[in-house]
Amino acid sequence: MAQAPRPKRKRTVRKRTTLGLLARMRGNFLTGLVIVAPVGLTIWLIWSVIEIIDAQVVPLVPQIYRPETYGYNVPGFGVIIFLLFTALVGYLARGIFGRQILNWGEALVERMPIVRSIYNGLKQIAETILSQSNNSFKSACLVEYPRRDIWAVAFISTDTKGEVAQKVNEEMVSVFLPTTPNPTSGFLLFVPRRDIILLDMEVEDAAKLIISAGLVTPPTPAERAAGIRVVGK
Repeated sequence: MAQAPRPKRKRTVRKRTTLGLLARMRGNFLTGLVIVAPVGLTIWLIWSVIEIIDAQVVPLVPQIYRPETYGYNVPGFGVIIFLLFTALVGYLARGIFGRQILNWGEALVERMPIVRSIYNGLKQIAETILSQSNNSFKSACLVEYPRRDIWAVAFISTDTKGEVAQKVNEEMVSVFLPTTPNPTSGFLLFVPRRDIILLDMEVEDAAKLIISAGLVTPPTPAERAAGIRVVGK
């Protein structure tokens, strides 16, 4: 009499165990990647900037003052020289003599049509980025964009002034609406103050929300008080 086939219980259990192990390894890998990738990219970017500055600045330093002349290799030596030189220029520019030289140089640049446009554009960009004005993006808000009942995160710049405010004849607020995932580009909107909803989150948290396309949600004030830092989806 033929025997009945044996059940494949052990093989099924072993297969499930293997799949569970692979799933856990995949989850651990993705979790580690989320942690390692930003750190690795940050270190790589900083190191690349240091190498670029060293390659441009070190050749300008006299050979007698270079560390490699005495058998030492100092990464970032050019960065140190660049920072010291920039600080020295800033110190001299604050004095009367330095301001006179700066004014003379800018007057000379103003006489050069192409150079004048490039210099003025770069100067405005630098002053905008390095500006420490108290009105620069201190609050995040919600505005209805691109139509009613659709909300977008924006940054409050300042109260609208000048001709725009006079033409509209209403209390307006100038807001910057960034794009995802690159918040450095966006739109300048003039929005009535009554149509703006202020957010409790910091500007940095709002930027993280925009860059992550909503995958990283900043905690609410209650969650922050409870020790919750970031809510991930």
